[in-house]
Amino acid sequence: MSCPICSGRLSACFKAKVLHKYEAQYEVCDGCGFLRARDPHWLAEAYAEAIAMADTGLVMRNGLLACQLAGVLYWVAGERGAGRYLDAAGGYGMLTRLMRDFGFDFYWADKYSSNLMARGYEYVKDLGQCQAVTAMEVIEHLTDPVKFVEETLAAAGSDTLVFSTQLYEGAVPDPHAWWYYAFATGQHIGFFQRRSLEALGRRLGLGFSSANGIHILSRKLVDERILGIVTNRWVCLASPWWTRRKLGSKTIDDQTSMLKALE
Repeated sequence: MSCPICSGRLSACFKAKVLHKYEAQYEVCDGCGFLRARDPHWLAEAYAEAIAMADTGLVMRNGLLACQLAGVLYWVAGERGAGRYLDAAGGYGMLTRLMRDFGFDFYWADKYSSNLMARGYEYVKDLGQCQAVTAMEVIEHLTDPVKFVEETLAAAGSDTLVFSTQLYEGAVPDPHAWWYYAFATGQHIGFFQRRSLEALGRRLGLGFSSANGIHILSRKLVDERILGIVTNRWVCLASPWWTRRKLGSKTIDDQTSMLKALE
């Protein structure tokens, strides 16, 4: 087997128990450092529910990511918030709802989850092209990350993907020490270094930028210094206030639209 990102050689590195019962072999690419579970046959069981019961950080994570995204999409990757945006693999719709509250014209899509919090704002191609696509805490769940990036951008007519995932540096992380493996849930099956994502970008003709846990693959030039500023944990807390002031929150307008739809 060769690496699905750079076609380099994959070497076995460790075994671990997944879902407390399946022995999984993990392998790493000698070329780009991509680390994955080989043949994750347990995925259907792992996704019996779209959101893992143990994901207690879901709400807090969405709140922080929304603040970071507000700054990124206004100052770095979104033409001052103009245009339309898509949250791919958007789960229950929490991030889409937050971004609309912050003033962005956001829409939701997810093949495997129900839209509970942003109903009425499901993305369809008739809406037109998107300025950027977000995919937060998604790429580590994928058996083929290259295909996902390529197909998601094509479906949205976009050339920019903003996403989050935990990167590792240097040697393969100790399976007894790195929480991000999440063996108990079985949903995290692919892990990346910066060079893994740079290789993915080169394969698709996209540049790669990263700061403070937010990553961007784009055909547009991204200033990584500004990306670092707007995604800073403290700076980003001011971004929703700024975007609501400049763009206008959609909370009340969306409520009015939904009430009309119920008439």
